[in-house]
Amino acid sequence: MTTPDDALTYVYAAAPLTTGLRDALMGLRGIYGSPVLFVTAPPGTGGPAPPLAFATSHVPRRDFNESALKNHFEDLEWLEDVARAHHDVVQALSTHTTVLPLRMATVYQDDERAGQSLAEQHDAFAERLAQLTAHTEFGVKISLAPTAAPAGTGPVPDAGADAAATPGKAYLQRRRAQHNAQEAVYSQAREAAGIIETVASRYASQHVRHPTQRGTLTGPVENVLNDAYLVPDAYAEPFRAAIEAAVGDFDGIRVEVTGPWAPYSFAMPPAERRHSAPGEEHGS
Repeated sequence: MTTPDDALTYVYAAAPLTTGLRDALMGLRGIYGSPVLFVTAPPGTGGPAPPLAFATSHVPRRDFNESALKNHFEDLEWLEDVARAHHDVVQALSTHTTVLPLRMATVYQDDERAGQSLAEQHDAFAERLAQLTAHTEFGVKISLAPTAAPAGTGPVPDAGADAAATPGKAYLQRRRAQHNAQEAVYSQAREAAGIIETVASRYASQHVRHPTQRGTLTGPVENVLNDAYLVPDAYAEPFRAAIEAAVGDFDGIRVEVTGPWAPYSFAMPPAERRHSAPGEEHGS
Protein backbone atom coordinates (compact mmCIF):
# COMPACT_ATOMS: atom_id res chain seq x y z
CA MET A 1 0.00 0.00 0.00
CA THR A 2 1.32 3.44 -0.82
CA THR A 3 1.16 6.42 1.46
CA PRO A 4 -1.05 9.38 0.48
CA ASP A 5 0.83 12.58 -0.31
CA ASP A 6 -0.41 14.24 2.88
CA ALA A 7 0.62 11.35 5.15
CA LEU A 8 3.75 9.70 6.50
CA THR A 9 4.36 6.07 7.42
CA TYR A 10 4.60 5.65 11.20
CA VAL A 11 6.34 2.50 12.43
CA TYR A 12 5.51 0.91 15.79
CA ALA A 13 7.63 -2.24 15.74
CA ALA A 14 9.30 -4.92 13.67
CA ALA A 15 8.09 -8.52 13.87
CA PRO A 16 8.16 -11.78 11.92
CA LEU A 17 5.39 -11.81 9.32
CA THR A 18 3.60 -14.85 10.75
CA THR A 19 -0.03 -15.83 11.13
CA GLY A 20 0.18 -14.45 14.67
CA LEU A 21 1.10 -11.00 13.41
CA ARG A 22 -1.63 -11.03 10.77
CA ASP A 23 -4.17 -12.03 13.42
CA ALA A 24 -2.96 -9.28 15.76
CA LEU A 25 -3.41 -6.63 13.07
CA MET A 26 -7.03 -7.50 12.35
CA GLY A 27 -9.11 -4.55 13.51
CA LEU A 28 -6.20 -3.02 15.43
CA ARG A 29 -6.19 0.77 15.56
CA GLY A 30 -3.26 3.00 16.38
CA ILE A 31 -2.47 6.71 16.47
CA TYR A 32 -5.47 8.93 15.75
CA GLY A 33 -7.51 5.73 15.36
CA SER A 34 -5.74 4.84 12.12
CA PRO A 35 -5.66 1.16 11.05
CA VAL A 36 -2.47 -0.73 11.86
CA LEU A 37 -1.09 -2.30 8.68
CA PHE A 38 2.19 -3.93 7.76
CA VAL A 39 5.02 -3.11 5.39
CA THR A 40 7.51 -5.70 4.16
CA ALA A 41 10.95 -5.38 2.62
CA PRO A 42 11.39 -5.74 -1.15
CA PRO A 43 11.43 -9.34 -2.46
CA GLY A 44 14.68 -11.20 -1.98
CA THR A 45 15.43 -9.76 1.47
CA GLY A 46 16.37 -12.23 4.20
CA GLY A 47 16.64 -15.99 4.19
CA PRO A 48 14.30 -18.97 4.59
CA ALA A 49 12.88 -17.82 7.94
CA PRO A 50 9.54 -15.94 7.99
CA PRO A 51 10.06 -12.50 6.46
CA LEU A 52 10.06 -9.50 8.74
CA ALA A 53 7.50 -6.72 8.65
CA PHE A 54 7.01 -3.28 10.10
CA ALA A 55 3.70 -2.68 11.89
CA THR A 56 2.66 0.74 10.58
CA SER A 57 -0.02 3.39 10.36
CA HIS A 58 -0.47 6.36 8.08
CA VAL A 59 -0.33 9.61 10.07
CA PRO A 60 -0.86 13.24 8.98
CA ARG A 61 2.29 14.83 7.63
CA ARG A 62 1.29 18.14 9.26
CA ASP A 63 1.62 16.56 12.73
CA PHE A 64 4.60 14.26 12.21
CA ASN A 65 7.03 16.14 10.02
CA GLU A 66 10.25 17.21 11.68
CA SER A 67 9.25 20.76 12.59
CA ALA A 68 5.81 19.70 13.85
CA LEU A 69 7.32 17.04 16.09
CA LYS A 70 9.63 19.58 17.72
CA ASN A 71 6.57 21.58 18.75
CA HIS A 72 4.48 18.56 19.72
CA PHE A 73 7.17 17.24 22.06
CA GLU A 74 6.49 20.35 24.19
CA ASP A 75 2.78 19.51 24.28
CA LEU A 76 2.41 17.02 27.12
CA GLU A 77 -1.22 16.19 26.35
CA TRP A 78 -0.46 15.37 22.70
CA LEU A 79 2.66 13.48 23.69
CA GLU A 80 0.75 11.39 26.24
CA ASP A 81 -1.96 10.48 23.72
CA VAL A 82 0.56 9.41 21.06
CA ALA A 83 2.69 7.51 23.57
CA ARG A 84 -0.35 5.62 24.86
CA ALA A 85 -1.49 4.70 21.35
CA HIS A 86 2.03 3.57 20.43
CA HIS A 87 2.29 1.48 23.59
CA ASP A 88 -1.16 -0.06 23.13
CA VAL A 89 -0.28 -1.23 19.61
CA VAL A 90 3.04 -2.72 20.66
CA GLN A 91 1.44 -4.50 23.63
CA ALA A 92 -1.36 -5.88 21.46
CA LEU A 93 1.18 -7.24 18.98
CA SER A 94 3.31 -8.73 21.75
CA THR A 95 0.46 -10.98 22.89
CA HIS A 96 0.54 -12.73 19.49
CA THR A 97 4.18 -12.67 18.41
CA THR A 98 7.69 -11.52 19.28
CA VAL A 99 8.06 -7.80 18.60
CA LEU A 100 10.97 -5.41 18.39
CA PRO A 101 9.51 -2.08 19.55
CA LEU A 102 10.77 1.03 17.81
CA ARG A 103 10.98 4.43 19.41
CA MET A 104 7.89 6.61 19.41
CA ALA A 105 7.66 8.91 16.37
CA THR A 106 9.68 6.71 14.02
CA VAL A 107 8.34 7.89 10.67
CA TYR A 108 9.19 7.54 6.98
CA GLN A 109 8.17 9.46 3.90
CA ASP A 110 6.11 6.53 2.61
CA ASP A 111 5.72 2.75 2.72
CA GLU A 112 8.42 2.26 0.10
CA ARG A 113 11.01 4.12 2.19
CA ALA A 114 9.99 2.13 5.25
CA GLY A 115 10.37 -1.13 3.33
CA GLN A 116 13.82 -0.10 2.11
CA SER A 117 14.91 0.69 5.66
CA LEU A 118 13.61 -2.67 6.84
CA ALA A 119 15.65 -4.39 4.13
CA GLU A 120 18.80 -2.51 5.08
CA GLN A 121 18.47 -3.52 8.72
CA HIS A 122 16.89 -6.94 8.20
CA ASP A 123 19.78 -9.00 9.57
CA ALA A 124 20.19 -6.85 12.69
CA PHE A 125 16.45 -6.92 13.38
CA ALA A 126 16.26 -10.69 12.81
CA GLU A 127 19.17 -11.33 15.18
CA ARG A 128 17.65 -9.19 17.90
CA LEU A 129 14.20 -10.76 17.49
CA ALA A 130 15.76 -14.21 17.88
CA GLN A 131 17.20 -13.11 21.23
CA LEU A 132 13.84 -11.74 22.37
CA THR A 133 11.75 -14.75 21.37
CA ALA A 134 9.89 -16.28 24.35
CA HIS A 135 11.03 -13.44 26.62
CA THR A 136 9.19 -10.49 28.13
CA GLU A 137 10.20 -7.44 30.11
CA PHE A 138 9.52 -6.86 33.79
CA GLY A 139 10.09 -3.62 35.66
CA VAL A 140 11.25 -3.43 39.27
CA LYS A 141 11.05 -0.13 41.15
CA ILE A 142 11.88 0.89 44.69
CA SER A 143 10.23 4.02 46.07
CA LEU A 144 10.45 5.73 49.44
CA ALA A 145 7.24 6.71 51.16
CA PRO A 146 6.90 10.45 51.83
CA THR A 147 8.14 11.46 55.27
CA ALA A 148 5.49 11.63 57.96
CA ALA A 149 6.16 15.32 58.59
CA PRO A 150 8.23 17.91 56.73
CA ALA A 151 11.37 19.12 58.41
CA GLY A 152 10.61 21.50 61.25
CA THR A 153 6.97 20.46 61.72
CA GLY A 154 7.35 17.27 63.71
CA PRO A 155 6.54 16.94 67.41
CA VAL A 156 8.90 18.61 69.83
CA PRO A 157 10.88 16.12 71.95
CA ASP A 158 9.50 15.57 75.45
CA ALA A 159 10.57 18.47 77.63
CA GLY A 160 11.18 16.00 80.43
CA ALA A 161 14.03 14.50 78.43
CA ASP A 162 15.80 17.86 78.32
CA ALA A 163 14.08 20.52 80.40
CA ALA A 164 16.67 23.10 79.39
CA ALA A 165 16.09 22.68 75.64
CA THR A 166 15.64 26.01 73.88
CA PRO A 167 13.40 26.34 70.82
CA GLY A 168 16.49 26.36 68.62
CA LYS A 169 17.89 23.26 70.25
CA ALA A 170 14.55 21.49 69.97
CA TYR A 171 14.45 22.34 66.27
CA LEU A 172 17.91 20.88 65.73
CA GLN A 173 16.90 17.75 67.63
CA ARG A 174 13.91 17.33 65.35
CA ARG A 175 16.01 17.81 62.24
CA ARG A 176 18.60 15.32 63.48
CA ALA A 177 15.95 12.70 64.24
CA GLN A 178 14.34 13.17 60.83
CA HIS A 179 17.71 12.94 59.11
CA ASN A 180 18.58 9.73 60.95
CA ALA A 181 15.20 8.21 60.12
CA GLN A 182 15.58 9.11 56.44
CA GLU A 183 19.10 7.69 56.32
CA ALA A 184 17.78 4.45 57.79
CA VAL A 185 15.19 4.24 55.00
CA TYR A 186 17.82 4.89 52.32
CA SER A 187 19.96 2.17 53.86
CA GLN A 188 17.06 -0.27 53.61
CA ALA A 189 16.49 0.75 49.99
CA ARG A 190 20.13 0.06 49.13
CA GLU A 191 19.98 -3.31 50.86
CA ALA A 192 16.75 -4.20 49.03
CA ALA A 193 18.27 -3.17 45.69
CA GLY A 194 21.21 -5.50 46.22
CA ILE A 195 18.93 -8.39 47.14
CA ILE A 196 16.71 -7.75 44.10
CA GLU A 197 19.66 -7.79 41.72
CA THR A 198 20.97 -11.03 43.19
CA VAL A 199 17.61 -12.78 43.10
CA ALA A 200 16.69 -11.47 39.65
CA SER A 201 19.96 -12.70 38.14
CA ARG A 202 18.78 -16.28 38.75
CA TYR A 203 15.91 -15.82 36.31
CA ALA A 204 16.62 -12.90 33.95
CA SER A 205 18.80 -13.07 30.86
CA GLN A 206 19.44 -9.30 30.67
CA HIS A 207 19.22 -6.30 32.98
CA VAL A 208 18.99 -2.55 32.33
CA ARG A 209 19.19 0.19 34.99
CA HIS A 210 17.13 3.19 33.94
CA PRO A 211 17.37 6.67 35.45
CA THR A 212 15.09 7.10 38.44
CA GLN A 213 11.79 8.82 37.79
CA ARG A 214 10.94 12.30 39.00
CA GLY A 215 8.09 14.79 39.08
CA THR A 216 4.58 13.88 37.95
CA LEU A 217 5.61 10.29 37.24
CA THR A 218 6.09 9.57 40.93
CA GLY A 219 3.92 12.08 42.79
CA PRO A 220 4.83 12.52 46.46
CA VAL A 221 7.04 9.40 46.62
CA GLU A 222 10.73 9.30 45.75
CA ASN A 223 11.80 6.69 43.22
CA VAL A 224 15.30 5.37 44.00
CA LEU A 225 15.52 2.31 41.72
CA ASN A 226 14.08 1.84 38.22
CA ASP A 227 15.30 -1.41 36.66
CA ALA A 228 14.16 -3.58 33.78
CA TYR A 229 14.76 -7.30 33.36
CA LEU A 230 14.38 -9.52 30.30
CA VAL A 231 12.87 -12.75 31.59
CA PRO A 232 12.19 -16.02 29.75
CA ASP A 233 8.45 -16.67 29.65
CA ALA A 234 8.92 -19.95 31.53
CA TYR A 235 10.38 -18.01 34.49
CA ALA A 236 7.93 -15.11 34.52
CA GLU A 237 5.89 -16.12 37.56
CA PRO A 238 8.85 -17.54 39.55
CA PHE A 239 10.70 -14.26 38.89
CA ARG A 240 7.85 -12.14 40.23
CA ALA A 241 7.26 -14.39 43.23
CA ALA A 242 10.96 -14.54 44.14
CA ILE A 243 11.36 -10.74 44.05
CA GLU A 244 8.26 -10.12 46.12
CA ALA A 245 9.25 -12.77 48.69
CA ALA A 246 12.82 -11.48 48.99
CA VAL A 247 11.88 -7.90 49.89
CA GLY A 248 8.54 -8.37 51.60
CA ASP A 249 9.86 -7.60 55.10
CA PHE A 250 11.39 -4.17 54.44
CA ASP A 251 9.70 -1.18 56.10
CA GLY A 252 9.62 2.36 54.76
CA ILE A 253 10.04 1.38 51.13
CA ARG A 254 7.73 0.18 48.39
CA VAL A 255 8.89 -2.41 45.87
CA GLU A 256 6.81 -2.67 42.70
CA VAL A 257 7.15 -5.41 40.08
CA THR A 258 5.37 -4.60 36.81
CA GLY A 259 4.91 -6.58 33.62
CA PRO A 260 5.01 -8.55 31.53
CA TRP A 261 5.68 -5.88 28.91
CA ALA A 262 6.92 -5.86 25.35
CA PRO A 263 10.73 -5.66 25.55
CA TYR A 264 11.14 -1.89 25.08
CA SER A 265 14.30 -1.74 27.19
CA PHE A 266 15.95 -4.52 25.18
CA ALA A 267 15.02 -3.55 21.63
CA MET A 268 18.65 -2.76 20.90
CA PRO A 269 21.86 -4.57 21.89
CA PRO A 270 23.36 -3.29 25.18
CA ALA A 271 26.09 -1.19 23.53
CA GLU A 272 23.51 0.71 21.47
CA ARG A 273 20.75 1.35 24.00
CA ARG A 274 21.78 4.93 24.68
CA HIS A 275 21.62 5.86 21.01
CA SER A 276 18.72 6.42 18.62
CA ALA A 277 16.48 3.52 17.68
CA PRO A 278 17.36 1.69 14.44
CA GLY A 279 15.65 3.11 11.39
CA GLU A 280 14.46 6.26 13.09
CA GLU A 281 13.65 9.10 10.73
CA HIS A 282 11.64 12.18 11.58
CA GLY A 283 9.75 13.10 8.45
CA SER A 284 12.74 14.09 6.34
